[in-house]
Amino acid sequence: MTTQIDRDFVRIDEGQVHYRAVGNVTSGTRPLVMIHASPASAYNLQPLMGKLGGLRDQPLYAPDTLGNGDSCKAQMDVPDIAYYADALGRQLDVLGIPEIDVYGTHTGGSIAMELAIQQPQRVRRVIIDGVGLYSDEEKADMLANYTPEITPDYEGRQFNWAWHFVRDQNFFFPWYKRDTEHQRKAGITNPDALNDTVVEVLKSITTYHHAYRAAFRYPKKDRLALVTQPTLMIYETSDPLHKYKDEALAAVQNCTDGALPDGAKVLDKATLISNWLDG
Repeated sequence: MTTQIDRDFVRIDEGQVHYRAVGNVTSGTRPLVMIHASPASAYNLQPLMGKLGGLRDQPLYAPDTLGNGDSCKAQMDVPDIAYYADALGRQLDVLGIPEIDVYGTHTGGSIAMELAIQQPQRVRRVIIDGVGLYSDEEKADMLANYTPEITPDYEGRQFNWAWHFVRDQNFFFPWYKRDTEHQRKAGITNPDALNDTVVEVLKSITTYHHAYRAAFRYPKKDRLALVTQPTLMIYETSDPLHKYKDEALAAVQNCTDGALPDGAKVLDKATLISNWLDG
């Protein structure tokens, strides 16, 4: 068991994909593949990776999705979740990884379930950490307002926008509805983590929106019904997607409710995941 997180790249047709890893992902031991939420990168998975690495001998593989963090951009003009899942499968092919467990949070949850559907022979178990089963009205609103396309300019307005975009996600959901009805009560990320997340978003400021929009368009409820692997569904009470929990649990054939208590820490989540994978 180790908590050391290393960084490397794997090359696929689109270019280089950046990833973080705990342990040797090419050792022949089935890894846990971890797929991050939008809008940043696998940087935000590091606390959970560190705790899991201290609990398990299983290697961890956490790539930046295409067009996010330090990974190359997608080749499609309008990439969809099926494309992101296929790109992840091709990374695993290059690395020589035949079988995995997979964890995904928010956007990463959509990619995780789609990979499980596309490649059931490769995916043993699925962990989904928050997924939004948006109504048609919610979906249209998100697509129109959540992810504006940002272009750098001589005034540097992208820097100010990225800071407030990331910061306000701590205060409101959706972030652009800054009123009492949509206010979150969980508090704000510490300044260092907030700054680091903003830096990750700025790395991919012209492409960050693609994975978000793919997740908004993805027919999650219909696709969840096609996941046949044992699935752990995690919804933290502080997650704005928590309201979709019962509907998501009912949609999956072989699902375990990964309930976490109010105030749960990262170690609590890591312990839940580790115990379930070994069950």
